[in-house]
Amino acid sequence: MKRIVECVPNFSEGRNPQVVQQIVDRMRQVPGVRVLDVESDPDHNRSVVTLVGSPEAVERAAFEGIAAAASLIDMRKHKGAHPRMGATDVVPFVPVRGVTMDDCVAIARRLGERVGRELGIPVYLYEAAATRPDRQNLADVRRGEYEGLSEEIRTNPDRAPDFGPAEMGPAGATAIGARPFLIAFNVNLGTSDLKIAKAIAKAVRHSSGGFRHCKALGVPAGSLVQVTMNMTDYRQTPLHRVVETIRSEASRYGVSVVESEVVGLTPAEALLDAAKWYLSLHRFSDEQILENRLAEEEEDITPTAMLDAVAAPTPTPGGGSVAALAGALGAALVQMHAGLTVGKAGYEAVAPEMQKILTRAEALRASLAEAVRRDSEAYDAVVQAFALPKGTDEEKARRREAIQAALVGAAEVPMQVARASVEVLELVKQAAAKGNASCICDSGVAAYMAFAALRGALLNVEINAKDIKNPDVAATLKAEATALLAKGKALADEVEGIVASRM
Repeated sequence: MKRIVECVPNFSEGRNPQVVQQIVDRMRQVPGVRVLDVESDPDHNRSVVTLVGSPEAVERAAFEGIAAAASLIDMRKHKGAHPRMGATDVVPFVPVRGVTMDDCVAIARRLGERVGRELGIPVYLYEAAATRPDRQNLADVRRGEYEGLSEEIRTNPDRAPDFGPAEMGPAGATAIGARPFLIAFNVNLGTSDLKIAKAIAKAVRHSSGGFRHCKALGVPAGSLVQVTMNMTDYRQTPLHRVVETIRSEASRYGVSVVESEVVGLTPAEALLDAAKWYLSLHRFSDEQILENRLAEEEEDITPTAMLDAVAAPTPTPGGGSVAALAGALGAALVQMHAGLTVGKAGYEAVAPEMQKILTRAEALRASLAEAVRRDSEAYDAVVQAFALPKGTDEEKARRREAIQAALVGAAEVPMQVARASVEVLELVKQAAAKGNASCICDSGVAAYMAFAALRGALLNVEINAKDIKNPDVAATLKAEATALLAKGKALADEVEGIVASRM
């Protein structure tokens, strides 16, 4: 089973799309991470990013996002309707598949220590990762916001962070935690009277006698006002129940509910529950939903989509992407071999080494899988550069510069595939020599796939390098290609010998 963690970092910037894009791009560059959604709100001056991936990749991406935000956002100048205490205000980790809440707690604590140590940002652990009961609730952690906490963190020992300095810089402080799925849900009211929104928020939030799994505030929303909520358990406190209470409370003031919105992503179940209630579908079953029935069908593991894309009469995906895929398959086989060794009787002595191989193979697999897409993008960049206008001397110069930059990029992606493929071969050698003997054939196939990836990637390096005009860059690429090919061939030969001896 593929291990998936969701992370939903909230950044204190919702008005400058360039800044938000820089932060998101920094996270997106981490292999094995998918950015699913970016929601920016200028009134809140806040952006919510949803990303998923393996635990290791998501942890690294979260650090990159925090580092980027710290360099781009100055909390001394920040104003917005939403409570906040840092450039990266909150970073929750959510278990999705193949991971537990305890795994997410470990990620949160590990990341918190690194952020405090390397970035010098005060970090507070919250929700399931909290080290103290009074820090489980994010609102308690964030009390006073940036301005209030800036003073208290220095003078009140009880507000000292879990990690990092007891002093606030321009990046403020960050809350990092682990929690179940949370739905960020807002209801806009047909009035500009903030007192009404605050009164209704008080009626529905748990801390003042409302719904158990609802946190709510009344805030401005452009020309209207809004009840902004975090629904911490939509199964126990469904959305429709809260909306109807807000509607009822609003009617007391002669105010209507204008619209509602979900910020970021939400489980389909939460919306289906609302649909069943509003449509009075009392005998409706989830099995009547087409997508649910399709999901029950046996998973198709044939790589049809990729094969169709390669076979299509288009230049991408092409040989470079196929080489990256071959390397990813080799890494996956190494991961499998190591995984079938850890915990097996007779292999206790090599279990720690196999666990390291498994972890590194998983990271390489993610990186090589990402290169399938990146290789196509690099080729497309070359095509776009050649399509630039070349009428004036200035346009010709700009086109030449763009072509050269694109060619270097198109050579660098397969070079990264080649480097990763050699590393896969090194892992194959270790797994083949000491791993579960019943998987020795799989290691042999892994070596062939990794070596094919290496050769294929280097072909793509060569074809791009020949048109690079900078002789130093071209020479460096060719020299590294020669060295990688020699090393890869030697490793492939060694693996072949090991496989033959253990068959």
